[in-house]
Amino acid sequence: MSRTIKRGFSPNDTTEFGEQSLEKLFQAGQDLYYLLNRNYKVKGASTFIGNHFMLSERQRLALVRAVSSKEHIQNRKNKEIQDIPSGSVIHIDGFNTIITLEVALSQSLLLKSMDGTIRDLAGLRGTYRLIDHTTTAIQYIGETLEKNKVSKVIFYLDAPVSNSGRLKQRILDVFSDFSFVVQVEIINQVDTVLEKLDYVVTSDAIILDKCMSWVNLNAKIMEQIDPNYPYVDFYTNIK
Repeated sequence: MSRTIKRGFSPNDTTEFGEQSLEKLFQAGQDLYYLLNRNYKVKGASTFIGNHFMLSERQRLALVRAVSSKEHIQNRKNKEIQDIPSGSVIHIDGFNTIITLEVALSQSLLLKSMDGTIRDLAGLRGTYRLIDHTTTAIQYIGETLEKNKVSKVIFYLDAPVSNSGRLKQRILDVFSDFSFVVQVEIINQVDTVLEKLDYVVTSDAIILDKCMSWVNLNAKIMEQIDPNYPYVDFYTNIK
């Protein structure tokens, strides 16, 4: 049974990502961007900057997830499919995509990253439970892809994550109402598989850097959920 959970919520977000904290956070993001563009490794650079600005662990995680070098951003933009061609086969990073939409429907914190993707701070850590927003999140995915007249959608779920089988069944149940073919694969190395494919739906930076092409599906869906969502917006505040 699905549970009523505010996915991705942290009681400290009001202060750590509130108006008074954002100026410092975006300055830290600007500094990280500067270092990444000079080939500093993200781990060392983010640790140095996090210590300098005395950022919390959650603020540091936001920096790492939202800030990328100019080279990586351009590489991802070059491979982004803006308009999904009719008849396409779409490959979806299941947990990555659905959890972000659950966070949005929970009105929890979301990042608008420098590469244009929408990312969350929910974290998976091998454990997942269906919540009250899960079906709605899946429904949004299906409706958006139906409008684009895709021919087939393949979800990839991480086998080691708990309740992957239950999520698979929920996806199949919801997608039975749509005209395209749906397939759900529960496998051990989702990232490795997606890195070799095209028309990939994910916000995972490593996959985006390696895949043949990708679709920023959650950004499109967020325009339907709430075009004025109060993101922590690194996209427009870091240049």
